[in-house]
Amino acid sequence: MTDFARRRTTMVDTQVRPSDVTRFPIIEAMLSVPREDFVPLERREAAYAGEHVDLGRGRVVLDPRTLAKMLDAADIQSDEIVLDVGAGLGYSSALAARLAEAVIALEEDKALAAEAERALSSAGADNVAVVEGPLAEGAAKHGPYDVILLEGAVEHMPDSLVDQLKEGGRLVAIFAEGALGVVRVGYRIDGRVNWRYAFNAGAPVLPGFEARRAFVL
Repeated sequence: MTDFARRRTTMVDTQVRPSDVTRFPIIEAMLSVPREDFVPLERREAAYAGEHVDLGRGRVVLDPRTLAKMLDAADIQSDEIVLDVGAGLGYSSALAARLAEAVIALEEDKALAAEAERALSSAGADNVAVVEGPLAEGAAKHGPYDVILLEGAVEHMPDSLVDQLKEGGRLVAIFAEGALGVVRVGYRIDGRVNWRYAFNAGAPVLPGFEARRAFVL
């Protein structure tokens, strides 16, 4: 029988802590949430490898290092509301739920959303609500949000999503730039979002966040 608890500890010790993620709430969340329960059944053995886990149709569960560093950059507080865009099977939402007051897990893939609801319920993440809808539109009726996390890369950031961020809130996203990607944190100050570099990471572009292509005759 696979010792997933030991693999979780190894993941934190070899992938998370060496990446300068040292905040206890994040470490505790990553040691506690069973990542293997939030990946496709056939990928459970690869759940703790230091790479993205494929969900199909160009979607992934972000690798542990990238996700931990994004959570660290987001600086989620216990009284805050988080929008998790592209929640997939719910792993990122389960982690955020241990840091925040409540999490809205937004997923547009009907099958993924249904599985996420089941996995989050099994994990006891009762402060997470799974919402089904287009990722790029966000979930305005539940906002505004203190923190918005994007579980994949973006080429274009819709204003409608940025507008769901509270004053003083943070938006953390991977920006696809050529073969590489850059994680930036957007801080909403005086109604405008100011972007700051956080670290380098890559991921597939989320549906609805592709660059706008000019039409050429």
